[in-house]
Amino acid sequence: MNADFVKAVAQLGEEKGIAPEILYSAVEEALVTAYKKNYGNSQNVRVTLNKETGEIHVYARKQIVEAVEDRNQQISLEDAMKLNKKYQIDDVLEEEVTPRNFGRIAAQNAKQVIVQRIREAERGMVYEKFSRKENDIVSGIVQRVENHNVYLDLGTAEGIILPNEQIPTETYNYHDRIRCYVVEVKKTTKGPQIILSRTHPGLLKRLFEMEVAEIQDGTVEIKSVAREAGMRSKIAVYSSNENVDPVGACVGPKGMRVRNIVDELHGEKIDIVEYSDEPEKYVANALSPSKVIVAVANAEEKICRVIVPDYQLSLAIGKEGQNARLAAKLTGWKIDIKSETQAIESGELEYADDEQPNVQNQGDNQAAPAKETANAEKVAETEETAGTEKVAAAEEAAADKTAASAEEVPQDDVPSPDWELDTTAEDKK
Repeated sequence: MNADFVKAVAQLGEEKGIAPEILYSAVEEALVTAYKKNYGNSQNVRVTLNKETGEIHVYARKQIVEAVEDRNQQISLEDAMKLNKKYQIDDVLEEEVTPRNFGRIAAQNAKQVIVQRIREAERGMVYEKFSRKENDIVSGIVQRVENHNVYLDLGTAEGIILPNEQIPTETYNYHDRIRCYVVEVKKTTKGPQIILSRTHPGLLKRLFEMEVAEIQDGTVEIKSVAREAGMRSKIAVYSSNENVDPVGACVGPKGMRVRNIVDELHGEKIDIVEYSDEPEKYVANALSPSKVIVAVANAEEKICRVIVPDYQLSLAIGKEGQNARLAAKLTGWKIDIKSETQAIESGELEYADDEQPNVQNQGDNQAAPAKETANAEKVAETEETAGTEKVAAAEEAAADKTAASAEEVPQDDVPSPDWELDTTAEDKK
């Protein structure tokens, strides 16, 4: 080998981001293998490579013993002391045995080993890089979809989204850029296998951590996340600082922060609720957007019984039980939901006589105005009808009175028309 070869090895290491010492060590190992293959398998040798000149030196290593059993591995103390009187039993003697044409053979073997070692080093670096990103978010470009698996180009590696880690409502097209959650990084002979997810609750948590500055600095803390990917999610947040509204911080000015996350998840609905150490209050918050009248927690059975207004029972349960299911998953409590009417009938909810509510209208802030309007319209309609009837009756009575008066006047007393009076006067003249 010459100096140019050594420089090329160093330059290659810098380009690949691999320490040159790793490649030099690989070359020396390759030279040892080449020597044993061509000049004797049984010998114990050491090869050195001069990093400046490229010179190669091969040294046979033999152990100093009293009685020699294997001349390739051992040497007697008497023979060793002929070379140096300082040798003792169990010392190792090194003797240079560099072949004349070893440089050419070494170069051929070194090339193959260097290529292999570079590949191994690159795989190792990629594995180390992405193993540190487990439970974090990475961005990639969709390269292909095979057997329902989605493969992403992550730059220096390839990630895979398995079918059970894909959002059912999403379609993955070639060259789409998406962000995913790193679930696991496995080391294989062909390089690291990076398992990605779009459905993991950790994806939602990390998106909030990246988007909300108060979470990054520790002012706001994410306590729990419950998610049904592609449909709806709930996230519980808490702040020890009384001056900070954790829910408002996550929503952001004009809802910009949460809107960015919703856009990233392609329209997935997100409920942000405030965490509380009180189970009753926490469960009531988790059932948002429905309102809760009463919540009673049983710590032994880990059950919280909740009473909601009649008109919000379906809202509390949610479509196909989704809202109640996510609230239970978020809080870790089993939730038993009843309407106000059911609670009164079962005796779980009681009112004083003077406080007995109209169950249908209890808490119904939206229905009450509508009902009042309907009642007012009905009263107006009734009054209008009554007024019309009164007017008609009055007109009929007036007509009857006029007719009766006409019948009572004698025929002789009826004055003659004007033309008759005038004619009589002329006749008199």
